[in-house]
Amino acid sequence: MHRRAFLKSAAGAGLLGATGLATPALSQRAAARVVRLVPHADLANFDPVWTPAYIARNAGMLVWDTLYGVDAKLKVQRQMVEAEEVSGDGLTWTFRLRPGLKFHDGEPVLAKDAVASVSRWAARDPIGQMLKGIQNELVAVDDRTFRWVLKKPFPKMLLALGKISTPCCFVMPARIAATDPFKQIGEYIGSGPMRFVRSDWTPGVKSAFEKFDGYVPRPEEASWMAGGKRIVADRIEWIVMPDPSTAAAALQTGEVDWWEIAIPDLVPLLRKNRNITVDIQDPLGNIGVLSINHLFPPFNDARARRAILSAMNQEEYMRAFVGDDANLWKPLPGYFPPGSPLYTEEGGEILKGPRKLDAAKRLLAESGYAGEPIVCMAAQDLAAHKAWGDVTVDLLKRLDVNVDFAAVDWGTVVARRAQKKPPKDGGWHMFHTSTYGVDAVTPANSFLRADGSSAVNGWAKSPGVEAETAAWFDATTLDQEKAAAGRLNKAFLDDVVYAPLGWYLRYYAWRKSLAGVTQGPLPFFWGVSKTV
Repeated sequence: MHRRAFLKSAAGAGLLGATGLATPALSQRAAARVVRLVPHADLANFDPVWTPAYIARNAGMLVWDTLYGVDAKLKVQRQMVEAEEVSGDGLTWTFRLRPGLKFHDGEPVLAKDAVASVSRWAARDPIGQMLKGIQNELVAVDDRTFRWVLKKPFPKMLLALGKISTPCCFVMPARIAATDPFKQIGEYIGSGPMRFVRSDWTPGVKSAFEKFDGYVPRPEEASWMAGGKRIVADRIEWIVMPDPSTAAAALQTGEVDWWEIAIPDLVPLLRKNRNITVDIQDPLGNIGVLSINHLFPPFNDARARRAILSAMNQEEYMRAFVGDDANLWKPLPGYFPPGSPLYTEEGGEILKGPRKLDAAKRLLAESGYAGEPIVCMAAQDLAAHKAWGDVTVDLLKRLDVNVDFAAVDWGTVVARRAQKKPPKDGGWHMFHTSTYGVDAVTPANSFLRADGSSAVNGWAKSPGVEAETAAWFDATTLDQEKAAAGRLNKAFLDDVVYAPLGWYLRYYAWRKSLAGVTQGPLPFFWGVSKTV
């Protein structure tokens, strides 16, 4: 049976047995206080600074708060910060925290906690690393005030501290933030509106969060990561359901309330259910990514990476997951998403026009590729990654590449992609992932870092990308930013930091018993309520 036909028939039949979960008998009143989400991935590792995985970031949004936050208009707003001052020369930033902030253990949030948290974040985040490189001192002045003194002005300071792309600058107790940033934390005491229920955390099955009554929301209306994060539900549960037909069936029967990524094949079926709402998750969309390891042959040679861009067909990748509705996807000749202020196609010719298999084979040969196995990872528990993995394997075989296909789960991909071992010893050459369009609206995205050792997306090294990223950060006008963005896009594709697979829109779906669901790059639970 065709995959899409099977998914539709399975979901329509209500196949719930694959969850392995017992649905407890709850009173209507108790059930109304629990919101159950099927997340896009398993929360296998929970340290949103240690890992750039979106699932850890999304959980982190519930458990920890941030100093600043980006709203739905992409504006940076104060969050834990009450006020900030910058000296006339742009070198000294002074931040004052809001009063009454508390951690989940009842201890007050102090400036020393913010300093320790910023320091740990800066060790892992590309923008934070830029700031550390020009830092004179970062110190607590008193319990509510801290100061960051720089060697040169940094116009994008507030964006750095409030950005939505991973890793975010979450505020943790100083004792936890003192953890080596290259090791995972083992304690989850947060500053945000929800507590992490560690005793209910079963990787591969479920994660749970409970409302923190000591949280003090801002007075403004909530908007994405900014404003008053008022939680209505007493408890939020993330139920892992890797099989899309199982997730769709669970949503239809009310076993779950919200499905973060409703795959396109099943959207027509869900729309027939009068109890379910289906909508575009985020108009800024998403970008498919084929990450390429720059450390090892053949892809330590730019010619081998360019061979992939010369041969790949973005339409094949988009149709494999998104489907045949061309209104839901576009080819992407570069880094910035369509419709964003910095969008440019400069340098994008390599991704346009007829695909060049013969030229790609020559580039591979020139790079020194001699038939060694190429380790290509694709998470089978993520529908998009699974579909893209099949396309990539087919592409590599057409290029006469010896493919070692690692069909694994996303948790394994996350763990393995951090390894700098040679591919034959447990490392990798390629893996599939995606980035939110909102993350790529500016160069302030860890995926774009190309300084070699600190780059999270294959340890890319591109002096051109690094120089133009720095030029964008230094820019003070939109025209200056656009000029830097054009040069950056060309360097990004010339050196192939990663291979963009295309831009696409995603659906999410929820039962109409939920109120307050809003569009955005991740599920925002502020103000979401439930009736039964």
